[in-house]
Amino acid sequence: MAVMNLEKKLKEYFGYDSFKGLQKEVINRLINEKGHCLVIMPTGGGKSLCYQFPALVFKGGTIVISPLIALMQDQVDTLKKKNIPADFINSTVNSEQRSDRLKKFINGEIKILYVTPERFKKKEFIEEIRKANVSLFAVDEAHCISEWGHDFRPDYSRMKEIREILLNPLTIALTATATPDVQNDIILKLGINKSDIKIFHEGIQRPNLRLEAVEVYDKKTTLDIIIKILKQYNGPGIIYFTLIKTLEKFSKLLKDKGFDHGIYHGKLTPKTRKEIQRDFLNDRKKIILATNAFGMGIDKPNIRFVIHAEVPSSIESYYQEIGRAGRDGENSLCLLIYNQNDLYTQMEFIKWANPDANYYTRLYNILLSKSEEINSLGIEFLREQLSYKDRNDFRLETALGILERYGVIEGSPEERNLKVVDKLPPQLESDEYLKAKFLNDNKKLLSVVNYFRTKSCRRIFISEYFGFPGEPPCNNCDICNPENNLH
Repeated sequence: MAVMNLEKKLKEYFGYDSFKGLQKEVINRLINEKGHCLVIMPTGGGKSLCYQFPALVFKGGTIVISPLIALMQDQVDTLKKKNIPADFINSTVNSEQRSDRLKKFINGEIKILYVTPERFKKKEFIEEIRKANVSLFAVDEAHCISEWGHDFRPDYSRMKEIREILLNPLTIALTATATPDVQNDIILKLGINKSDIKIFHEGIQRPNLRLEAVEVYDKKTTLDIIIKILKQYNGPGIIYFTLIKTLEKFSKLLKDKGFDHGIYHGKLTPKTRKEIQRDFLNDRKKIILATNAFGMGIDKPNIRFVIHAEVPSSIESYYQEIGRAGRDGENSLCLLIYNQNDLYTQMEFIKWANPDANYYTRLYNILLSKSEEINSLGIEFLREQLSYKDRNDFRLETALGILERYGVIEGSPEERNLKVVDKLPPQLESDEYLKAKFLNDNKKLLSVVNYFRTKSCRRIFISEYFGFPGEPPCNNCDICNPENNLH
């Protein structure tokens, strides 16, 4: 297809008059040059269109790897509303539906099929998917590939193997956040030569986001600042917290002051979380107090402020979260409230998130030898075996999550169906590897401290962190333009 037809097809397929940012260049690279792409584009920058558009042009089908079930469901719902033949296969789909959707994809009735990477562990799925004509392989949230990224998922590290199963199709990997090290790791794990893949990055081009940071020494000052911002803005907005107990405390304080809001965190039921998300999207709740569990897949253009009431764990997660503000191009505030005590909380989190090799070995052996007792008596029995009822030792939750991600275990003590299905991977038996990861997590936290303390433009700091040097000052942060500070 000639390049000059792209706008016409864009209107025909998606109803848009023009491309955003680098979308056209990426699409042209895939369609006309048949070249692999790594796309680093801010949250809300329109990454999905970069593979959805070519998927409708190519003769064969497009496989999209996505880590989150809710996210792929949202994407498919949006595509179906545009009469684009798309569907997904994941653990929420029964065997009959999986078989039907796979058959339709192989027959060309479904053009875009979203799957989780774990699906490629299933022998029957692999045998069937080999029959499909796959023109494009898209890896969404590609930072999950890298062990040094902020959201590593072991099954994502099998992308080279998955590409080989699909006969090495044209490939596009997409993410909002990737440092130079993570970019190199993504290309390596895809099994593509660096000279054969083109990196597209938009840098930190969100001039409408006002970046500010303020230091506080107590929670009362934090509350005062939040109230001041809530009075200045009519919402919508998100206030992020690290700890659920702090979130709940602030929720009560804000409620007492007459500020209506919703709360969102991982301990709420899936049904409640979905209701809160829907209320926010439909403006029934303009303010959300949330942990980092909230935001993935939130495509709300008019979020006017994002406040971090507690220090985040990394620049990656911080940038992803502030990227939810101001997608309509209107001025929006991104405020980091910095309290030195929050660093100790994050350091504790990093400690709990990094059990050593001895802990993993002990846990694995207990899971093997006492599975009946664990499924009968629950997680507290397992905790007792490992840490003598120390309720402040959260390594167990981390370790079980990691074992599940690596495919070592299935089920859970809560469901009474936990079982060991594979060996411990070498990484979890290597103190050298685990110490390197622990150090890497601490370096990420230190970067947040350096971001707060920087004396130069905040957007330049973030740009350089992600490997985009040479950006001009933004003239719209509290350092470039202090007289406009809102805190």
